[in-house]
Amino acid sequence: LQNILALNPRKQTHATLHSTAAKKQVKKQWKRNSDKNCSNCEKLENNFDDIKHTTLSERGALREAMRCLKCADAPCQKSCPTNLDIKSFITSIANKNYYGAAKMILSDNPLGLTCGMVCPTSDLCVGGCNLYATEEGPINIGGLQQFATEVFKTMNIPQIRNPSLPPQEDMPKSYQAKIALLGAGPASLSCASFLARLGYSNITIFEKQEYLGGLSMSEIPQFRLPYDVVNFEAELMKDLGVKVIFSKGLAVDGMTLRTLKEDGYEAVFIGIGLPEPNRDSIFQGLRMEQGFYTSKDFLPLVAMASKPGMCDCHSPLPSIRGTVIVLGAGDTAFDCATSALRCGARRVFVAFRKGFTNIRAVPEEMELAKEEKCEFLPFLSPRKVVLKGEQIVAMEFVRTEQDDDGNWKEDEDQVVRLKADVVISAFGSILSDNKVREAMAPIKFNRWGLPEVDPETMQTSEPWVFAGGDIGGLANTTVESVNDGKQASWYMHRYIQSLYGVAVSTVPELPLFYTPIDLVDISVEMAGLKFPNPFGLASATPATSSSMIRRAFEAGWGFAVTKTFSLDK
Repeated sequence: LQNILALNPRKQTHATLHSTAAKKQVKKQWKRNSDKNCSNCEKLENNFDDIKHTTLSERGALREAMRCLKCADAPCQKSCPTNLDIKSFITSIANKNYYGAAKMILSDNPLGLTCGMVCPTSDLCVGGCNLYATEEGPINIGGLQQFATEVFKTMNIPQIRNPSLPPQEDMPKSYQAKIALLGAGPASLSCASFLARLGYSNITIFEKQEYLGGLSMSEIPQFRLPYDVVNFEAELMKDLGVKVIFSKGLAVDGMTLRTLKEDGYEAVFIGIGLPEPNRDSIFQGLRMEQGFYTSKDFLPLVAMASKPGMCDCHSPLPSIRGTVIVLGAGDTAFDCATSALRCGARRVFVAFRKGFTNIRAVPEEMELAKEEKCEFLPFLSPRKVVLKGEQIVAMEFVRTEQDDDGNWKEDEDQVVRLKADVVISAFGSILSDNKVREAMAPIKFNRWGLPEVDPETMQTSEPWVFAGGDIGGLANTTVESVNDGKQASWYMHRYIQSLYGVAVSTVPELPLFYTPIDLVDISVEMAGLKFPNPFGLASATPATSSSMIRRAFEAGWGFAVTKTFSLDK
């Protein structure tokens, strides 16, 4: 009782005094954030729980949605590669219409949940938010998108064809055209989804691996993008009848563009990504057993061990011990760094050639690595791998400097040697497999060794072949790859219809996302009239002109009650 009474407020009569030594001693009993020396840091080994700060609970999502200004000319929407109607889906969340929000998101982005989790929003929609300069900061758009689509995911509702389309058996012959998509990454999943929504019934994805999702599955860690998220979006696509054939792809079992043409495929989309790592010459001949990995080696091993259901195999995490040096400054490099900690690394250094202001990774990725005590080493260019016997024991670097013209140069007089047990190279990816390049004949390649692609139509030099995602050379993020597939789907549709002499609108008219919920009849009868739903507008400003009532009907309102019209002059 005395201890409880001691907590009651008292009038202060003197300044309070406690020794610094005493305060330091008791600080650990009250401090909630981790100490700088990390003595009480959470152990990360084998911990693949969600680490994103953007993830929201329902309470948090509702509070965040209420902050949105619903800007008339919303800059967030202009910043989104897939052109999501962001203010509308946020309004739906604020009204607790989570299905409506998810429907809006998935209509424009079939991978809406993935993008809600991994989009670099600070460089896209959030970067354009009009609340950016306010004390509360911009709207957490990615978190709201993730919340709405996760709620929809728990509903277990399938996707259905556009209800306005005739039955499949009554569709014109052109919609039975054989379409092939090579690779099952974000670009291909998006393209296949929109083609299926348009009514095409003979769509096949060829994937050389045993899983769907491409880099989303194999290279984005479980703690950022779980397996079940990618699988959920793939299942929505398959709901529309898209077929998937695994262990088959370009240059596998003799598959080429020419053989696909001979097999009757009238249009092909190439979305195979960039499968090979960009490997520096100093690493030639080094193997994983010696302690060297590329990001293309390391991240798939981590994914297969940490993403249950990804494949039939059950492999252990890579055994990483001691000090790890990750080379690179992109998102992939920081994924490697944070994954290495979960594989048992004691310390992780991220070394890169330029300074902090030149880091290509988005701030969100870098901050997560910083919070997990990864160390950053700028202005270092790798020069030599030091081996003892067959094992890596150190890396030698030279310092880099920027001259007056802005060019980066190596200073051979400044050499840095760092001890290391493991080195992970994350210098990007390329298309270097000559068999795959030969399988793409007769399409033309540009000076970067990638297919020549029209940036508007995503067509290659062969009108029947389209390409997007990493291999298209335009997309740098998942959401941009999704938009490549979306864009290609419309122009593939136009191309196929032209083969059958059918004219198609020059303005893209891609169908929306539909589920059985949209078929539920909620019409009502009043005063002998039938209305599509019981939700109406009553007089006042929203119903005082024909144009405003027209807008209301377009937005889904069932009726409008008015008594006075403004005079249209």
